[in-house]
Amino acid sequence: MKKKQGLNIICIIPARGGSKEIPGKNLMSFCGKPLIAWSIEQAKASKYIGKVYVSSDDEKILKVSGKSDAEIIKRPKKLATDISSSEQALLHAISYIKKFNKKTIDIIVFLQATSPVRTSEDIDNAIGLFISKKADSLFSAAALEDFCIWKKEDKKLMSLNYNYNNRGNRQNRQPLYLENGSIYIFKPAILEKFNNRFGGKIEMYIMDYRKSFEIDTVEDIDICEYFMQKIFCTKKVVKK
Repeated sequence: MKKKQGLNIICIIPARGGSKEIPGKNLMSFCGKPLIAWSIEQAKASKYIGKVYVSSDDEKILKVSGKSDAEIIKRPKKLATDISSSEQALLHAISYIKKFNKKTIDIIVFLQATSPVRTSEDIDNAIGLFISKKADSLFSAAALEDFCIWKKEDKKLMSLNYNYNNRGNRQNRQPLYLENGSIYIFKPAILEKFNNRFGGKIEMYIMDYRKSFEIDTVEDIDICEYFMQKIFCTKKVVKK
């Protein structure tokens, strides 16, 4: 596919090797291929994204990512601990890319490998919105239009997004939005200035709620595979 010309848009997928809940999570077989491969292929199918980079401290992840035709960035172990932030990995990746590629980076798309329930069309629609709205940063989200949310404050339960004494109709409630972790887009200067993926003019790209599931626990695997099979997979998944 010929990429749209003009802006230099790249994708960065951080994927560290350590995972206590699901050992080897980023390389586990998911819908017939390594989990990391889904995000790489979705990004490479984008009509906007040029190069796709995977940042990891793990040699196996880098090897598999290279076979999926991604550019690989070896991340220092100190930036791949349980307390390391994605921002640290992204800043390291940007510094590495700038060192070896003098072309100015206009926009960065940050995908989490553990949020595979998305399509290249979602990525392109989010990028298109980012550009048309002249945003500085953007996140994907799901609208929570029929959720009655409570919180506990000082051991007391409080209804958060509605008044339990006057429930009203669902249609009259203001929706809340769930940051679903699937797609983040930002200008490099935003991350470098604020050490944060958010800053400047922030926009939101709405996705179906079913695309908001991500793999954090073993129980999440079956849920995500279900939606991938129902919506995206063309071949029946064979469990190994």
